[in-house]
Amino acid sequence: MSLTAKLMALLTLLMVSSFATLFAGAAQIPFGQVIDHLFAFSNTDFVIHQYRLPRMVLAIGVGAGLGLSGVLVQGVIRNPLASPDLMGISAGAGLAATTCLVLFPNAPVSLLPFVAMFGGLFAAGLIAVLAYWSKPTAARLALIGIAVSAFLASGIDFLLIVNPVEINTAMVWLTGSLWGRNWQQVPYIWFILLLLLPLAFWLAWRLDVMGLGDESATTLGVAPKKIQIWALIAAVLLASVSVSVAGTISFVGLLAPHLARLLFGHNHKFLVPSAAILGALLVVCADGLARGIQPPIELPAGVLTSVIGAPYFIFLLYRYRGW
Repeated sequence: MSLTAKLMALLTLLMVSSFATLFAGAAQIPFGQVIDHLFAFSNTDFVIHQYRLPRMVLAIGVGAGLGLSGVLVQGVIRNPLASPDLMGISAGAGLAATTCLVLFPNAPVSLLPFVAMFGGLFAAGLIAVLAYWSKPTAARLALIGIAVSAFLASGIDFLLIVNPVEINTAMVWLTGSLWGRNWQQVPYIWFILLLLLPLAFWLAWRLDVMGLGDESATTLGVAPKKIQIWALIAAVLLASVSVSVAGTISFVGLLAPHLARLLFGHNHKFLVPSAAILGALLVVCADGLARGIQPPIELPAGVLTSVIGAPYFIFLLYRYRGW
């Protein structure tokens, strides 16, 4: 099967999986009614139009954003262990967003993505400073990211302890869940995603060239520092806005690029779209399973992705222990 055919097959699988999530949940809706409700809105269509459909659209956007962020981070750092959550970007965005939710509960929802982006940029800057001084290997850089994530997570815990009144709202969000999300959050994730997707494609072949080393990249007309800055900014913005919408859905930014490499090799021309599609597929499936395992009880999607991602990360640490 050609790479283009694989990409189309993945896209088809995403569409089928997304449609299947419209049936997941406590309310059992027959197939025919779901089809009718998608094309005609009335008061009886509330569950589909105002609950399940926006969650499906958000799951696709959040997953694609995390997948893209992961492939950009791994490409620019040239580190197979890198991902937005392991590098502390998601934790930084989470701390900033939690601060906004807990200390300013009446702040407009539209402010949250910008606050999260600031937190993600702060975390990325902190890791960059620590990495500059330690000259890390791949495994050491991952440990720096984990340490920064733990430090920022302690800040989140402190906020929740001293502000117990707001703990329920924050905890639902922090576990990585699309519960309670609606059309109001859709424009934020999709605006950033559609804005930065062309940049990711523009960076694709340049990341391939950078894989040859900085000297070779410079010889071939690519400015490594410029590409690193643009790629990291895009990765931080994508991860941060995803966190602001859905909380910390862990390991998607790690799993999606690795699955993409297994299917498509190391050419970023195919890695960029495939990582986005696979990230979307992971979050869509996790959210659907979270709703459908034992309705009306709903698990956070982040719990399901962590069950898969944590063992895989341990496997990667063992595999790349010599880096």
